[in-house]
Amino acid sequence: MATREKRLAQFDGEGEPPPDLPVQVLCEDQSGTYELPFPCRFADGAWRNHESGGALEANVIGWRLRRS
Repeated sequence: MATREKRLAQFDGEGEPPPDLPVQVLCEDQSGTYELPFPCRFADGAWRNHESGGALEANVIGWRLRRS
């Protein structure tokens, strides 16, 4: 199992991503860290599912550009 630090190091986005840019996000809850299986975007101060536009109900701790 990857440690929090190792997982976080894989999500190298600094600050906020450009508005409406689809990215991968790393989230954290009381059970540990996890990557969401769908692209997300940061717009108007909130994280959203890039496809549905729905607000995320998760604690995003890191982001990176989507991998092909």
